[in-house]
Amino acid sequence: MTLTAGAGIAIDARSQPKPGKTSVSMAGAKPVKILHIINDLAIGGAEIMLYRLLSEKSRQRFNPVVISLMDRGSLRQRIEELGIPVYTARMKRGLPTPASIWRLIRLVREIKPDLIQGWLYHGSLAAQIGSFSLPGRIPALWSIHCSIYSLSFEKKLTAAVVRICALLSRLAAWIIFVSRTSQAQHKALGYDVSKSCVVPNGIDTSLFAPSIEAKTSVRSELGIPREALLIGVIGRYHAMKDHANFLRAAALIATTHPEVHFLLAGRELDHENRALAQLIRELRLEDRTHLVGERTDIARLVAALDIFCLSSSHGESFPIIVGEAMSSAVPCVVTDVGDSAWILSGTGRVTPPRDAPALAAACVDLLDLGQQGRETLGQAARARVVDLFSLSTVVAEYEALYETMLARAGASDKRIYQTVGEA
Repeated sequence: MTLTAGAGIAIDARSQPKPGKTSVSMAGAKPVKILHIINDLAIGGAEIMLYRLLSEKSRQRFNPVVISLMDRGSLRQRIEELGIPVYTARMKRGLPTPASIWRLIRLVREIKPDLIQGWLYHGSLAAQIGSFSLPGRIPALWSIHCSIYSLSFEKKLTAAVVRICALLSRLAAWIIFVSRTSQAQHKALGYDVSKSCVVPNGIDTSLFAPSIEAKTSVRSELGIPREALLIGVIGRYHAMKDHANFLRAAALIATTHPEVHFLLAGRELDHENRALAQLIRELRLEDRTHLVGERTDIARLVAALDIFCLSSSHGESFPIIVGEAMSSAVPCVVTDVGDSAWILSGTGRVTPPRDAPALAAACVDLLDLGQQGRETLGQAARARVVDLFSLSTVVAEYEALYETMLARAGASDKRIYQTVGEA
């Protein structure tokens, strides 16, 4: 796969070393130190993509290090178990202080990276600050995983960071967007996208795969009949995920398909969530709705579904969970946010956001296809993920981009050295 970027660079991932391998010219060379900076390591799309990238990245060629701005998140332990050091700037609630900024600068100087990659807005801004603090021309890459439909949807601090990043974007060595929609939206916000490309999220197609055993075991865990149909939504409790939209659609589905059950998994999607529990009672869905909270067996839960739903109202760019469901051969119904419609490309159904009747009608359409019809769609969905979004392909794209940025930085340093020598 070749990525054609705004600055006229063509990055051919096929010509780069694959994860776990090294070319002859690189054999014996000192690994390149890549510093990744991210807001925190709680489970989310960008955080999972970072973890998977670290898991697959060539350790002969690249030596990764991670800084988490806030000291929280269950992924920290999993990253450290890979043998990758994780540091923290001990920022509180995402608010930078002189002490945390100085702690960040001190960490970056001690790590002495060859390349810095920032993840999400706060991480990208921190990566640029880290680059400024180092001698020489250490490239700072930004990785943007959000779409912006309106800054009014964002927290005030996040909106301010988005605007600051727009002003500083021309200083970034490169900007990586995970969706074409996000790239276009950020251009409209004033981001310099002339040095940018789109690299989608990568899906582990061996982990996320069809499983009859998962269908049986999850239904047994939930205490529902083996033949029960199961529609699910997976993702943290957040306004952008619009779980209320999903539940209102579920109530409509239940009127014509009483055999259907509904699964909600993710952070705060449990019985301690009073607002959610109240809405479920109001919609009379108590006997068919299952709140299972944050889980580590997402691949198993996804594979157990008959239909996966993305009910988000905004904010999605490349929702990784949609790719995971497709890889599990589960047909999807998604709202038209970010690149969701393009990801599906005819293998599921797309509805407008905030439209529960449309979401319900699309799910009923898939239910009425019968098991064979859904399996046919699911198989087409998995084939699309394997072809375009497999983890190995995406990791190779990142590594190709790193090599290009390092080569550029090396050429720039050489020109500076020659100029000084001539003077």
